[in-house]
Amino acid sequence: MLRKLTESIRRKPILGWALFTVVMVAVFLLGLLAASITERRAEIATLYNNKRIAISGINAKNEEWGINYPREYNTWKKTKEMNFKSKHLGNTPEDVLEHRPEMVVLWAGYAFARDYSAPRGHMHAVEDVTHTLRTGTPDETHKDMQPSTCWTCKSPDVPRRMMEVGIEAFYKAAWSANGAEIVNPIGCADCHDPQTMHLTITRPALIEAFERQGRKISEATPQQMRSLVCAQCHVEYYFKGEGKYLTFPWDGGFTVETMEAYYDTMSYSDWTHALSRAPMLKAQHPDYELFLLGPHSQRGLGCADCHMPYKAEGGIKYSDHQIMSPLKNISSTCQTCHRDSEDNLRNYVYTYQDKALEIRNRIEQELSKAHIMARTAWDNGASDANMQQALQLIRQAQWRWDFAVASHGGAFHAPVETQRILAHSLDRSLQAQLELQKVLFSLGVTDIQLPDISTKSKAQEYIGLDMKTLRTEKDNWLKTTLPAWLEKAKSEGKIVSSL
Repeated sequence: MLRKLTESIRRKPILGWALFTVVMVAVFLLGLLAASITERRAEIATLYNNKRIAISGINAKNEEWGINYPREYNTWKKTKEMNFKSKHLGNTPEDVLEHRPEMVVLWAGYAFARDYSAPRGHMHAVEDVTHTLRTGTPDETHKDMQPSTCWTCKSPDVPRRMMEVGIEAFYKAAWSANGAEIVNPIGCADCHDPQTMHLTITRPALIEAFERQGRKISEATPQQMRSLVCAQCHVEYYFKGEGKYLTFPWDGGFTVETMEAYYDTMSYSDWTHALSRAPMLKAQHPDYELFLLGPHSQRGLGCADCHMPYKAEGGIKYSDHQIMSPLKNISSTCQTCHRDSEDNLRNYVYTYQDKALEIRNRIEQELSKAHIMARTAWDNGASDANMQQALQLIRQAQWRWDFAVASHGGAFHAPVETQRILAHSLDRSLQAQLELQKVLFSLGVTDIQLPDISTKSKAQEYIGLDMKTLRTEKDNWLKTTLPAWLEKAKSEGKIVSSL
């Protein structure tokens, strides 16, 4: 047989080249397989065999995890950096209310009218929630304006405290009651099991939301978990009942309409608007819900695929834990799937964002005007019955606006759905104005004086905020109480170092 094959090759040299090519391809593929096995073994060895310290239970101290997993830890530390700016936001500090003062009017009567800044990296989570004016200035009696539920997504100390005092007790406590306990920023124990390093869910609200839908987190695939660990926090939620129990409104589905129906069924509102008196809903950051409705999720990708791309170091493959916009490093995010230039890919994103923000800006102008018109109607003797339809439209319009703009990256995660939601918001904003014009006409009001809200300070003055006093009180509190919190945490060994 071999003699015949040799003779055939001699007569037809092309057969020899074909055989040579097949052999080379086979060798190459076997080499890739061997390299993959070697790489995976090296990765496993790093995870399981090279641990320098034992980590058990809920260890919130990220520095100690970093001893065992230095590559991941060193990239996680980069979430403290503030050096990236895209066309729209980035990871740099930015006062959003200063740039869009109409939002002060939209949130009149709610803490967001005081202070709303662009989000920064995970290492700033505890710092930012502590310094924001939204958490108020707690006194020694813990009579805060916010519950301890506000800590839930800020630190791996949260599941530790829930384990120590109970979930319900944690939520219903005052925000300042846990100030000396919640001291480590978002990190390793939020998403990883310390023994296996498998992704795990540490926040009960997500598990409870799945259970009410008849689903089990334990049945999620590893790829689904690469989004679900993010969905512990990057979602829409509300504080339920007197105990301020953190709850996801997913019982009817993940769309803006099904969640609105959920809230309407229980006549829920986050606050009553200070100008229009409308019963308002405040969207948090429904990133996961909008992502599910977009093209990347529908093609099987997870959050980590774009926000935590793989890196290679020698024979080790690991995820980059500098969780941030994929636009910072397009070559290792977008270009792993899309064969296009960085400039083109970046501009595709900007085009989606520009079109959505064009509608967003118009909504903020028209919806703030609707709130002011409603205030004028009340000031001129409007009745509850006359105002009911207009207030319902204002509630619906602002819920849709907030759902779209509060989402981090919604204009890209689900561009079609985001623009649909914004279009419906603008429609309801204009419908509300028409209803209010009818009410005002019936009251004999034909001239509406719109206030000057061209800057954040002017808008805050218009809605009655004494920002100088609020800022002074907060600064004084930060100089006294905050150092005491940190000192207590250090003395009890809850932090390795002050970050």
